[in-house]
Amino acid sequence: MGPSPAPRRFRWTVRLRLTLLYGGLFLVSGAALLIVTYVLVATRKPQIVRKMTGTGAAPWLPQDTGRLADPGAAQRAAMLEQLLTQSGIALALMSAVSVALGWLMAGRALRPVRTMADKARRISERNLHERLAVAGPDDELKDLGDTFDGLLGRLDTAFTAQKRFVANASHELRTPLTLQRALIEVALANPAADARSLRAVCERLLVTGERQEHLIEALLTLARGQLGLQRSERVDLAALARAVLREQAPTGLRVQLSPGPAPTVGDPRLLESLVTNLVANAVRHNVPGGWIRVHTGVSDGRPVLRLTNSGPRIPHERVADLFQPFQRFETRTGPPEGHGLGMSIVAAVADAHGARVTALPGPEGGLDITVAFGHGPPGRSILRPAVLPPSTATEAPVM
Repeated sequence: MGPSPAPRRFRWTVRLRLTLLYGGLFLVSGAALLIVTYVLVATRKPQIVRKMTGTGAAPWLPQDTGRLADPGAAQRAAMLEQLLTQSGIALALMSAVSVALGWLMAGRALRPVRTMADKARRISERNLHERLAVAGPDDELKDLGDTFDGLLGRLDTAFTAQKRFVANASHELRTPLTLQRALIEVALANPAADARSLRAVCERLLVTGERQEHLIEALLTLARGQLGLQRSERVDLAALARAVLREQAPTGLRVQLSPGPAPTVGDPRLLESLVTNLVANAVRHNVPGGWIRVHTGVSDGRPVLRLTNSGPRIPHERVADLFQPFQRFETRTGPPEGHGLGMSIVAAVADAHGARVTALPGPEGGLDITVAFGHGPPGRSILRPAVLPPSTATEAPVM
């Protein structure tokens, strides 16, 4: 014989607590009603009326009060005792009925909760597309089910994005490794290879290795941004933008900097990565003889960094895709210059600092991006550019 199943542990379920609450309230209210009725009957004065006689005696007084008081009091005490006994029996019966009805009504009221629990228990990372889909009146339970369905939708989106990110990262890391292996195999298979050809192969391997280093560094920066702030210092966005532009020094482009004071608090390394990726994106996706404008300042009491650039025209519906990892606007036939992580790093760093990002296609091409700090606690906002119609001229928050 196998081991006997463990005894089921007693649980103070919500249904049981509601049943006891209903029964207790009915018992208390019934007992209070019984006590009030008993007190009212017990304190009521008896009225003894004597039958009229021809002698003219007073009709409201008995002839012999001493002999009539004892039978009346005994009869009254018996009536009170009978009333108390019958009321107690009725109260006990009705209490039992109220407990049974409370158990049934509590089960009926909690049936949607039990249904939601069963469905939620069957949902895992493999079937996050399923929903509770609670039916019924628009009450608190339906609000709970709809809220849970919204949570499942966000989790489904997050898991899908994570899977896509892992697949894209694996592809981006595997491509240069495959190229390196092919270069080495070709060089070794050539019996006439000399020092010059081997040197060329080594130089190409170094270039491929640098690309891998940049990709890994970008992935680490993205991970640090998503992890949140590890330290906070006072940083001036104007000085940061000036230093980044001086270091990158884009050639062939007109650069205009309006460095208004914009002090904020955050991680200097992450903020430098934010500005660097904004500038690098504006330089990379530009046109010959184009321009870049960088403005820092304070708007509505919040430090603001704004960057606009010339470049190819970007459809409004494609702006949101640029903030996803490994997403590029241009269709390239050769190896891309960037990794497609710059704007996702900007979004992650802004999210870590509780900043609000707005992104609009420029009227002459390129992008108009504004990062406004101080809009909320770190890590609370989900940064995703809103899709705007072409006629919209105002900024749209990255939600």
